[in-house]
Amino acid sequence: MSREDTASRPPEAHIRQRIADWATAISAKNIDGVVSLYARDIVSFDLTPPLRYAGAEGKRRAWQAVFAALSGPIAYEVRDLSVTTNEGLAFVYSLNHITITVPTGQVDRWVRWTACFRQIDGDWLVVHDHVSVPADPVLGKALLNLTP
Repeated sequence: MSREDTASRPPEAHIRQRIADWATAISAKNIDGVVSLYARDIVSFDLTPPLRYAGAEGKRRAWQAVFAALSGPIAYEVRDLSVTTNEGLAFVYSLNHITITVPTGQVDRWVRWTACFRQIDGDWLVVHDHVSVPADPVLGKALLNLTP
């Protein structure tokens, strides 16, 4: 899609398309497609250590590690996506479903995703995202079997 095409589309429609393309890139293990969603100076709170990734290169390395660890396919679905825009900023959140195969078998998980987009040079890019799973504060353990 050209910059002119993106400029003529409503911001919400453009962001929804960017997220759909990102999910497709994850499923295809297309690292350039995945990283194209992120601003150079993104700050990310992801599921994997460290506590914070700073910069798109950190996100690239994290996704490369995920792709390298998974020999089988990745099924990635964004569900219940909410997009709110105001001038050059947007706030999105969703429940994302991932199904992967690891050496011990299939993993089927739901995660929560929140992201802040900023319009930069005519494109909508993620400047902050946060991926999480619910946790039991008493036991100090993630609750990985919840579904919507």
